[in-house]
Amino acid sequence: MAQVELIMPKMGESIMEATILKWVKNVGDSVEVDEPILEIATDKVDSEVPSPISGTIAKILFQENDVVGIGKVIAIIATEGEDIAPEASPAVATEAPSKNGQTTAPQPQPVAAVNIAPQPAVAVSKSNGTRFYSPLVRNIAQKENINQAELDTIPGSGLNGRVTKKDILAYVGSRGSGQPQVVVQTATTTMAPPTPQVATASHSANGASANGNVEIVEMGRMRKLIADHMVMSKHTSPHVTSFIEADVTDIVNWRNKIKKTFQEKYGEKITFTPIFMEAVVKGLRDFPMVNVSVDGTNIIVKKDINVGMAAALPTGNLIVPVIKNADHLNLVGLTKSVNDLATRARANKLKPEEIQGGTFTLTNVGTFGNVMGTPIINQPQVAIMAVGAIRKRPAVIETEYGDVIAIRHMMFLSLSYDHRVVDGFLGGSFLRRVGDYLEAFDVNTEI
Repeated sequence: MAQVELIMPKMGESIMEATILKWVKNVGDSVEVDEPILEIATDKVDSEVPSPISGTIAKILFQENDVVGIGKVIAIIATEGEDIAPEASPAVATEAPSKNGQTTAPQPQPVAAVNIAPQPAVAVSKSNGTRFYSPLVRNIAQKENINQAELDTIPGSGLNGRVTKKDILAYVGSRGSGQPQVVVQTATTTMAPPTPQVATASHSANGASANGNVEIVEMGRMRKLIADHMVMSKHTSPHVTSFIEADVTDIVNWRNKIKKTFQEKYGEKITFTPIFMEAVVKGLRDFPMVNVSVDGTNIIVKKDINVGMAAALPTGNLIVPVIKNADHLNLVGLTKSVNDLATRARANKLKPEEIQGGTFTLTNVGTFGNVMGTPIINQPQVAIMAVGAIRKRPAVIETEYGDVIAIRHMMFLSLSYDHRVVDGFLGGSFLRRVGDYLEAFDVNTEI
């Protein structure tokens, strides 16, 4: 009796698009409520998109491997009684835009610049107000001070000449390095083929060569997305990193003493991560301006403390599941949450909502044997802490009888923070406070 639009769901605060991996259902197939219709992927997680209603697939508006913006209509589901078209719609972009009540013809797919014959460069030329830009592209343009006129000159490799995230980041990189840029003229001119200097500079910058004893390996889908996300974070936030060293001897001795009893009582292995996370939560309570995000010139102070924990996947990639309201959990609760999320992350069984909403991230580089690290901020957060490997070292201890040298368990902590809103005093004070909480750990803590 009605047609319902299936929308590309939001998979996280910093995620503005997703890739369609596979359509589980085709046009004409019936679906039940919550039955999977397609599989999608972001740089954080792969997920299934369920049907919001029972009905029949009437239209499929995007194809597999298409990158689709959040909030876009990706399919039409018809309820009982609706007539179903016998074939899928090729793509949303083929629906001609309407102007003054009249429908204009769809624009042709652009081809490589060297193959373009003299013709109006409508798809990638000066904007007439109808060229589509995703929210992510507009956000990058705003942060890089790219005005509308300049944005309109960027050649797009997407459908119908759309500018993708890859296109605008490449443009920003070439602009920042002073390399020549291929500027697209207005609709009355044609595109010129790239000059030899541009091609040479690009080849040299990439450093790719098939000569010699080398192997060229193309990045996987997730690695490409992670790479884009990391570059975006560096473009967004001016990173500063501070370091401290903490004596965690009492924590090591306490864990060694109670770990067997803890597992027998709660059925969980206790690692150092929940202990570190407990100290982080206390530090965020003391310094709430680290638990924020930035929206233009506004600082968004988060009342909830949702701590993300970087977890390594079998593929070598990282994912950041989030412990929501971590300040409401005791050490036992944090241990259970850490173990559960880490186990399901390695099995690729995390739910989309379990990687969303983080306000601060903790990464344990010590698990790789590293003594310290300088992590990249997980946008839109403003800080991320890395804890290094615990090592036995001689250290000076102050006693009532004077200073002595003893073997202690020492660990480096580092904090990378967004210098737009977290200055050295705030970032350094927060980091030192976390270290103080770790060093003051009570060895008589009951489990």
